[in-house]
Amino acid sequence: MTPLSADPLGAARAFLSLRRIAIAGVSRDAKDFSRTILRELVRRGYDVVPLNPGATEIEGLPCHARVGDVAPPPEGVLVLTPAAATDAVVADALDAGVRHVWLHRGGGPGSATAGARAACEARGVRPVTDLCPFMALAGAAWPHRLHGWIRARGLRRGARPAAT
Repeated sequence: MTPLSADPLGAARAFLSLRRIAIAGVSRDAKDFSRTILRELVRRGYDVVPLNPGATEIEGLPCHARVGDVAPPPEGVLVLTPAAATDAVVADALDAGVRHVWLHRGGGPGSATAGARAACEARGVRPVTDLCPFMALAGAAWPHRLHGWIRARGLRRGARPAAT
């Protein structure tokens, strides 16, 4: 397994210690939540690579269709795709040599599908799941941090993570 902490918030913070992160599923809609995450990571100095097969540029950054198209490859991939697209994105990331995967939890099950989890496990990668990056980013607004603490506490107590 990758050396991410078994503690959910610790694993999220370990992922956020990476400097080059691809974000799969960044929307072309400037008002979409995925764009808010992208802008915040760029503001904090991350080398962010947006991934969307329907765009060539997002927020002034070159956009790629797949993780395998990115050179140099990212250290990690934050997956914000609908569940129906997640398995293919994760397979592509793992095939590209990515060892750090975050399956975003939004409303509902988010991106954490059973297939994506199994693919990660088969390659020795422990994905971050059931959290939003704003829950783990240092200095994020207190509602995000409180929500992250509550979610992580539930996961540590044995609450089952969402899966589709």
